[in-house]
Amino acid sequence: MKLVKYLSVFLLLIGLGVSAWFFYPQYQIHQMKKHVVAVSKSDDQISYLKYYRTTKTSPLHHLALGDSIIRGVGAGKNENFISLFSNKLAEQTDKRIEFQNQGINGITSGELNNLVQNGRFDKLIKDADIVTINVGGNDILRMADGQNVRTVFQSYDQLQTTFSNNLSDITAKITSLNPKATIVFLELYNPLPPDEQMYSLADKMLPKWNLNIYEVANKVPGSIVIETTKVINGDHLQNLSPDGVHPNLAGYIAISKQMMYQFKHQLRKSSV
Repeated sequence: MKLVKYLSVFLLLIGLGVSAWFFYPQYQIHQMKKHVVAVSKSDDQISYLKYYRTTKTSPLHHLALGDSIIRGVGAGKNENFISLFSNKLAEQTDKRIEFQNQGINGITSGELNNLVQNGRFDKLIKDADIVTINVGGNDILRMADGQNVRTVFQSYDQLQTTFSNNLSDITAKITSLNPKATIVFLELYNPLPPDEQMYSLADKMLPKWNLNIYEVANKVPGSIVIETTKVINGDHLQNLSPDGVHPNLAGYIAISKQMMYQFKHQLRKSSV
């Protein structure tokens, strides 16, 4: 009887531990978003859009670094969200926006970090008013390639740590070169359909990954995390291209609209 009791308690503790592993990151992200709202209500600040509308700087320079999502794979030429957002920002601010899309297909956070640290983008970073970063998806894809679910699950924490360190290093280099630039991060989204076998697990693990992005962004006053998961998820599969991974034109439009929405409604903290 005692053995059954102890076994029940042990299984309960395991269940609680697994639940915390899955769901606590969602709670932490929610708290960070609430903090942004609280700061916005209490501080005398202006939105990102108003900041760029009233700044004397013209033209504005938008630099985009990262992977194939930045590049615009899945849509036609000039249909990536960087060009779509930049054109919309030009309309909203009545300023000319010069954008540089430096997206590289298949790049990982480690590879991007190496390029950034080696100075490949130094001149572009120094000139930029906005730096948009999307990276990390290929970290997961390379780790998962040919691996079983158990191996992927066991390697996930170490992969996150490596990703977080890379993103922190990239961000530190950008802020050291250009402390006034706004750094825009994108959440990683789950492209799987709900009836896919791995959908539920991927959806539970995703907040744990995205928490790393929010934690890095939280250390940079002039930063914003675009809630990509609101517009690309299991309920919005129409926003994905036929490859089932990259957005299509509708998806890139949705991301650019979400980006503009947050630029209009989130307030900018001074970075210097």
